[in-house]
Amino acid sequence: MHVLRTPEERFSALPDFPFPPHYVDVAAGDGDNCLRVHYLDEGPRDGEVVVLLHGEPSWSFLYRSMIPVLVAAGRRCVAPDLIGFGRSDKPVDRADYTYARHVEWLREALFDHLDLASITLVCQDWGGLIGMRLVAEHPDRFARVVAANTGLPDGTATLSDAFLTWQRFSQETPQFPVGAIIENGCRAKLSPEAVGAYDAPFPDESYKAGARAFPLLVPTRPDDPAAAANRRAWEQLARFDKPFLTAFSDGDPITAGGEKIFQRKIPGASGQSHTVIEGAGHFLQEDDGPRLASVVNHFMDASSQHPTERQ
Repeated sequence: MHVLRTPEERFSALPDFPFPPHYVDVAAGDGDNCLRVHYLDEGPRDGEVVVLLHGEPSWSFLYRSMIPVLVAAGRRCVAPDLIGFGRSDKPVDRADYTYARHVEWLREALFDHLDLASITLVCQDWGGLIGMRLVAEHPDRFARVVAANTGLPDGTATLSDAFLTWQRFSQETPQFPVGAIIENGCRAKLSPEAVGAYDAPFPDESYKAGARAFPLLVPTRPDDPAAAANRRAWEQLARFDKPFLTAFSDGDPITAGGEKIFQRKIPGASGQSHTVIEGAGHFLQEDDGPRLASVVNHFMDASSQHPTERQ
């Protein structure tokens, strides 16, 4: 496995991002190599753990406005960069990226190395596709879940036209302009510095194999390599009775309406105060991160005070 590591100087001038990096090594899955996973770890070590999972093609920079709000409430925030993104290592061959490997890489980082438990998961985009698998396969590690603009497709439903258009674009465009893609997924206009921060992990196109691979890893047909595993995950999630909240935005054509399947199928979602983040696009952390963080804080407080009651 040929692996690239983004030079550290690419991250030397990030706006509103004072968080020091942390790293663990995970097995690459090819029998020989290890891959370095970067994560943020902010707040008191004895605080309730909030794991913040980004998606495509962002990185933990996405959570910079949420972390201070959560830490001020006494939470410990752990925000990893998925392999292929941010400060984490980037295999060059797109074939090295599989859905199953992404799940295993994150499982090893969060559980084997960091030994996190009683987790509140906050997941968006691919953060949910991977994070929900971990919830289904290791429910004892999680206390509650906040799902934001995400899903867990198993190949049995037709995905939105907006997603299929994005999927085609991701494969056909000669250049993959990560910062511009993030900005296009927001309602607000990003500063040039913020756009540059999303471009920072990728000095050139050779670093973007993971970003290019992700759209094709979404199960879009029943015989997709990940479809059966996701169907098994749904079987487990249908028994997940811990608090489960949806906090989707009102302006995301990719995941619009996707909250309904979680609300309908997951027992822990029953009776919760499901939230709509108004005026936000796909990357709702960019458009109104402090609002989403406040929703998470309220949800955690309410479900901790009344663990056997629905909100």
